[in-house]
Amino acid sequence: MAEEKRKFRVEVCFSPDEFDLYKQEYSVVVAIDVLRATTAICTAFEHGAEKVIPVSTVAEALVYKNKGYMAGAERNGKIVEGFEFGNSPFSYMGEAIKGKTLVLTTTNGTRAINIAAATHKVIIGALVNLDAVIAYLIDQPDDVLLLASGWQGKFNLEDSICAGAITEALLESGKYMSDEDSTIASLFLFKEARVNYFGFLKASSHRRRLRNLNLNEDIKYCLTPNQTRVIPVYKDGALVKMEL
Repeated sequence: MAEEKRKFRVEVCFSPDEFDLYKQEYSVVVAIDVLRATTAICTAFEHGAEKVIPVSTVAEALVYKNKGYMAGAERNGKIVEGFEFGNSPFSYMGEAIKGKTLVLTTTNGTRAINIAAATHKVIIGALVNLDAVIAYLIDQPDDVLLLASGWQGKFNLEDSICAGAITEALLESGKYMSDEDSTIASLFLFKEARVNYFGFLKASSHRRRLRNLNLNEDIKYCLTPNQTRVIPVYKDGALVKMEL
């Protein structure tokens, strides 16, 4: 009788502050910050950026800016004073970024990326590249951790819903299994939200935060799935477009 193949694990971590509880068990980390960092990063590559350097602090971004790099900085949903752009995906469109190396620091997303990239292979996930990420993960042979960026170390809805969407597809492929309660919770959140992300997240804290900053168009863009097949991957200190 043929030996049954081992199933890979897929689990969800709700916050970078909890990453140490998971990191020993997984080979691939999918960093998720739907509103808005990972969406902006995917958009930049879709529009021709060569690299994106994610940095965790404004001071680091300023060093790059002073060296002549195109640098964006966001804190609490707002562009940091002295920078031309933050993490709106609309800032990463057009001819100006083609072939460029960009530098970005955000409240949550770039911190999550750098925490995971210190020890793991990291790819970038969002709703805008959802199906591409799912297809890649189904074909690769490792255990996967879906790392939600959250909000200042705390749980948020939109990243967990995106993680739930990925989880559902991986489990349905038959190649993955999961048993963490965080993964089960994300899966049920996704099942409730899938018909109307925009409506489901109407009362979410970060959507309200962005709406109060008149960023509704950003929200609509970030919550619209499958606008790109790009998958950014962290390599040698920067994110680059994965060669599929």
